[in-house]
Amino acid sequence: MNSTTKPSSKQRPVVFLMGPTAAGKTAAAMSLCDRNSQATLISVDSAMIYRGLDIGSAKPSQTELKSYPHELINIRSVVESYSAAEFNTDATQLIHTAHENDRIPVLVGGTMLYFKILLQGISDLPASDSVIRKQIENDTQNNGLAWLFDQLRIIDPETAARLHSNDKQRIQRALEVHAISGKPLSYWYSKEYFGENWDKHALSQSAFSILPIALAPPQKSQLHPRIEQRFHQMIAYGFLEEVEELMQIAGVTAHLPAMRCVGYRQAWQYLSGAIDAKVFEEQMLAATRQLAKRQMTWLRSWSQLNWVDPFATDHNDQIAQLLSQHLNKH
Repeated sequence: MNSTTKPSSKQRPVVFLMGPTAAGKTAAAMSLCDRNSQATLISVDSAMIYRGLDIGSAKPSQTELKSYPHELINIRSVVESYSAAEFNTDATQLIHTAHENDRIPVLVGGTMLYFKILLQGISDLPASDSVIRKQIENDTQNNGLAWLFDQLRIIDPETAARLHSNDKQRIQRALEVHAISGKPLSYWYSKEYFGENWDKHALSQSAFSILPIALAPPQKSQLHPRIEQRFHQMIAYGFLEEVEELMQIAGVTAHLPAMRCVGYRQAWQYLSGAIDAKVFEEQMLAATRQLAKRQMTWLRSWSQLNWVDPFATDHNDQIAQLLSQHLNKH
């Protein structure tokens, strides 16, 4: 968003309420709804989309969701997948619907890739090819997934670096895109591909006035006590029992996207006997802290954010004031 460009009178407000894990985004979003009855909440969380991933994702309770409805929560079964492209389509439609109903869309969450796609757009990836897909599937059966992952490391190290070595679906898709187009998947998400059309499929800055808010402390280490506290609360609330129930669902494996979410992957390892209770706690806390670090790194790369410290006693008032000022300005 170009802060020097004055929005036209036709621009409509969109709030991005972002932040690292354990910063209190959900509570802040609900507080904003109390202060502005026009607010419509749209979840930007890649774990909360799944039904059954409740405690481990810190999903709002059923009571909270009844009082403060969130779009894009509980929209997929745990055995299904949900792509960033699907999120882009769904969220954009929900933003338009909110405006048509004279409401203010408030996108709240910590899945930074989703926010990035809304801001910058996403490419039209090459369509799937059944012949190439079959060939890749045969390669998987004949040589194993580890061999397939090694091939991806060679042709597209950037994509390989962000995938788990057991993520069969995404490894195969990345290899398929390369085989069809002759270019790695990372190219299709790069500025090199978009060039002057980098805004393709992004929220049009001429149509929307985006208010970006980062609910985040000055130092990520300030979140560590909250992350520990949340871990112990999750255990007390029945997180391990939740994962045990998920493991009993037909078709659920450790390699599904839902089960690779932070916390669920570590809980699966513990419940399957691969690690003990102490290692489970250590790994889950470490993974959550690493997630917070990545989220903070992304937020700091954006120079036009309105920073709000979640440890400030008036942080909810600050967020409401930012929205009020934004609405009055635009």
